[in-house]
Parts: sequence; structure tokens; C-alpha cells
Amino acid sequence: MAKWTPKHEAPEPLEGPVVATITGGTILWFVLFLVQIPFYRWFDDHGHLWWVWTCLAGAGLGLIGIWYVRKRDAAIKRAAAAGGAGGATPGTTAESAAS
Repeated sequence: MAKWTPKHEAPEPLEGPVVATITGGTILWFVLFLVQIPFYRWFDDHGHLWWVWTCLAGAGLGLIGIWYVRKRDAAIKRAAAAGGAGGATPGTTAESAAS
């Protein structure tokens, strides 16, 4: 069997509002946790208590994610402002490196 090789190069990764996306997801996880609290006894009786704690864990990990992507964005902006020797740094797009 012949080895498969791609016919074209992979596209550049999409860069979007990463901080807003992670913040929105974190808020959603926390809201889901709060909505489930009044039904705690039902979840416990039916063996689904892990749903409640999964939502809380999602919110907690989301807080770490917010911290991480804010630091990442700040580093990308610093690198673009410094205009390093190579221009764009890994994780930046051509537009953000040019500005």
C-alpha cells in the first residue's frame, strides 16, 4: 500500500476572539452549575451527582484557561510590537504581525 501524501498544504490556524470565547464558556459552565444546585438531591438519588461537579470543574478549569489566554494574547502583542527579527512569532497571524 502506498503512503498517502496530501495534495495541498494545510491552512493556517484560525485566530479569533480567544479570550471572549474562553470567558463565555467559563460563564456557561458556572451557570449550569448554579442551575443544577436546586436539584442536588435528585441528582444524588439517581446517581448523576457527577453532573453537578463536572460543571463546577469546567468553571474552575475555565478560570485557568482565561488566565492562560490573556497571558498568551499579551505575549503575542508584545512580540508584534517589538517587531522581532523574524516578524511573526509562532501563534500569530500575518495581519497581527504586520500591525
